[in-house]
Amino acid sequence: MPYTDINTTLTDAELQEIKQAIATIQQKLPFLITLSAEERKRLYKMGDKRLAFVQNSLSAAQSNRNILPASFDLEGFANDYRLASNLSELLMLLRQLTEQVDDTLMAVSSEAMSSSLTVYDYVKTAAKKTPGLKAIAEQLGSLFKAIKTKPAKSAAEPANTPLKQAS
Repeated sequence: MPYTDINTTLTDAELQEIKQAIATIQQKLPFLITLSAEERKRLYKMGDKRLAFVQNSLSAAQSNRNILPASFDLEGFANDYRLASNLSELLMLLRQLTEQVDDTLMAVSSEAMSSSLTVYDYVKTAAKKTPGLKAIAEQLGSLFKAIKTKPAKSAAEPANTPLKQAS
């Protein structure tokens, strides 16, 4: 859907339902871990190209059990592959959702900032003749000076690309 203007609300009840849905997802994945930067560096990465290697290795192992030592955990290997495949699918869906939430947040934040700047201009103008607005204009002015404004990207500039999975 092309972006025009976001004019909607998210009720407190809807926000709570979404948070509960996320909590449910986390409860369904109690085995999730957090790796340190060092751990992430030393682990093998499995992207699309390596996925085929792992899948074919599993097929070879399942078809030729007799070549594997008795200590090799073939069922554990199969479970790891299935879980990696399932988590990869979930990650793709979550990345799509994250990208949409991020883009929507960026757009609606821009709209709010634009409206704030309009209000600030009106307050500055009205403060010259309306009693009680001078203090508000000064407060808004000091807050405005504290933020760093960035020019909006032109349509010709590339958008942020989603995270890439290792191959």
